[in-house]
Order: sequence, then C-alpha cells, then structure tokens
Amino acid sequence: MAGYKRYRKEDAVSYALGITLTFELLRFQTDAVTRVFIHSEMKQGDTLNKLKRLCEEAGIEMIQTNKIFNVLSQKENCYVIGEFRKFQGTLQKEDSHIVLVNPSNAGNMGTIMRSALGFGLNQMAIIRPAVDAFDPKVVRASMGAIFSTDFVYFDSFAEYQAQFGERELYPFMLNAQKKLHDIQPSGTFSLIFGNEATGLPDEFLEVGTSVIIPHSHRIDSLNLPIAASIAMYETTKQRF
Repeated sequence: MAGYKRYRKEDAVSYALGITLTFELLRFQTDAVTRVFIHSEMKQGDTLNKLKRLCEEAGIEMIQTNKIFNVLSQKENCYVIGEFRKFQGTLQKEDSHIVLVNPSNAGNMGTIMRSALGFGLNQMAIIRPAVDAFDPKVVRASMGAIFSTDFVYFDSFAEYQAQFGERELYPFMLNAQKKLHDIQPSGTFSLIFGNEATGLPDEFLEVGTSVIIPHSHRIDSLNLPIAASIAMYETTKQRF
C-alpha cells in the first residue's frame, strides 16, 4: 500500500468514493480532478466505457490498482475512486445562505448539502470549529452535492455577519420568538443552525428573528439534517 494513505484534513486532495460520486465530480468539478482509480473487479460495460470517455476528454489519468481501495474504502462494492484537489467556494450577497455553526458530524453536513442543493440553497457558510467539508464521509453523504455547493469557512459568526448581515437572519432555536410557519422571508435570507448536540447559544436570540419548528413533546428536538430540510422546504416552497 506504499504511496497511498488515509485522508487527512491537511492534505491537498480528497476523494469521491464510488462510481456515482465520481461521475458527479467529473461533471461539476472537472478541473479539480487529478486521477481516477479503477478496481480490478470493475465490470466491463457501458458504465466503465462512459467513465473512460469522460476521463479521456478531460485529459484525466486513469489508474487500475486495488491498493488505494484497501486504504480508503472498506465497502465491497466500491470499484471507482475519484481524486480531486480541494476547491475554493465564494458566497454571493444576492443569494440566500445556509449557515452551520460549529457542525461536528460529517454525515449530517453532507446530508444538509444534498437537501440544500435540492431546494436551491447551495451557498453555505460554515462557522469554525467545524468538521472538514472535504472529508470523504461528507462527500459520500452529500451524494456529490458538495461538487455543486459553494461553501466558505468563517472563524466566527461575527465575521460572517460583518460581511453578510444586511439580510433576513433566521437562527433556529428551541426558545425562539416565532414558529416556522409564521415567518415569510421576502428577500435574501440566511437560515442558521447550531451544533448537533448543543444547538445555538442564547446569544443568537439577539440575531435577526429566531425560529422554532413546532413538534410534539414526545421528543426534545429534531435531528439536525431533518430540521434543516424542513426549514429549507418551508422557506423556498413558493419557488417550486
């Protein structure tokens, strides 16, 4: 396994594990792709031929080796890995944003990216400390949505607010001012979500209009990706 090592946050590259993610990578971040690895058990056929054609057209090297799969993927059905350079996103002031404050779970971040793309909210601010968005676990959970998401890290919410505070801000909290169905965003807005375990601190009650998603008392709170998805649906449903 010489030459291949597990992903580290400080690495310049990350990986899309699986054929579906690699196709998404090749489609939306072609210029970032460095190499594509093929497992020896990858079946010949239309899928492999399509992959070869896309790589040839883009001038991307294809390498057949099983070693990197032994290092990066424990899944038996993973026969393609796309390696890519980490890319830089940009947030636009005229677009609405998703803001994740101190997210700590890779799977949740990826799931939120996928929902956000589905609702046309693929601009994301991530407030440190936070999980690494380029972790292959995030890439996998996003089902490739990360390759169509503009995300930018900020050292604090204050830093984000200094740049993008002139908009409707909606922090989601259990002790909020309004219920979700009572708000009607009319312009550019940001939906703000806290850490999976602790939520947003009370100081966010002073930020914009705090919002709660009503639910029964049989649970104390909703799972973060579910809450985010409900919020995204409710605030964008007029578009669809």
